[in-house]
Amino acid sequence: MKSAEDVESYLMRLDLPYETIKPGIWIVKLTREQNLAVSIAGPVVAFRIKVMDLPGAVQRESLYQALLTLNTNEMVHGAFGLEGDAVVIVHALELENLDFNEFQAVIDDMAMAIGKHYPRLAEYFHGRSAAPSASA
Repeated sequence: MKSAEDVESYLMRLDLPYETIKPGIWIVKLTREQNLAVSIAGPVVAFRIKVMDLPGAVQRESLYQALLTLNTNEMVHGAFGLEGDAVVIVHALELENLDFNEFQAVIDDMAMAIGKHYPRLAEYFHGRSAAPSASA
């Protein structure tokens, strides 16, 4: 059975700066602006990264539609979601079978999703009504 020590060893192997908040909870510094939370929650390892704050109420409905479309067409394992007043990406893996390659793939996938989709999502902050396309 894998444990917090295994997750921490994976974090060390990634060679990314990270901080242990408390046992079973880490903050990984992906870039200057991107902090990824990794935590053990029962039998799963949960990953969460903030993408952006929600825009004003005017653009929220079309943003929600875009996020749902991205979840359907672009996010294979993780998903965009809302947490308070922020758009986040979340992902979870079973701790019991976790291996380093899977751990690294989730982190890479989340960082890639932000890089790929942030420009489109940022349009909702500039008053443009960017209707989601079928290929989002």
